[in-house]
Amino acid sequence: MIMTETLNGDGFRWRDVVKLGDPEKVRTLCRSSGLFTPEEVQVAGELVEEHLLKGPACGYHFIFVEQRDLMVGYVCFGPTPFTAVSYDVYWIAVEQRHRFHGIGREILVRCEQLIHLKGGRRIYVETSSLPSYLPTRHFYEKNGYVCEASLKDFYGQDNHKIIFVKVMEP
Repeated sequence: MIMTETLNGDGFRWRDVVKLGDPEKVRTLCRSSGLFTPEEVQVAGELVEEHLLKGPACGYHFIFVEQRDLMVGYVCFGPTPFTAVSYDVYWIAVEQRHRFHGIGREILVRCEQLIHLKGGRRIYVETSSLPSYLPTRHFYEKNGYVCEASLKDFYGQDNHKIIFVKVMEP
């Protein structure tokens, strides 16, 4: 479990504290994934900037994993406004060279633990139906998320919004 900053045996540093250089590191990380549009990359950094300005009251929380000075993964999540126990995972990304080594799964597990500690019981994630997002959809399914809904043509013609949910025990 993340306290503030931890270092595990394989040299990865985990933290849930936002630092000044993080907005640009997040943008670099998201660009490296090849999955996000330039607009999405910009917004990902802006959410980190909002946290720097307003602190946790902004509603966005983060977990970062770094190796040396390189951010290799992160997640942005927060309580779903006007709900009692629901949370959204807004962004999750792992640097291209570090994919398929369990880092994304560990980020998600740590995120779920923090959400549970905050009283969250339902976690929602949204993604695209495009073929390039098939590995993303499989990732959520392998980690216990269930497809709850599909909103046809949400992002564009033949690009549906897929909503996954994971229900956690109290």
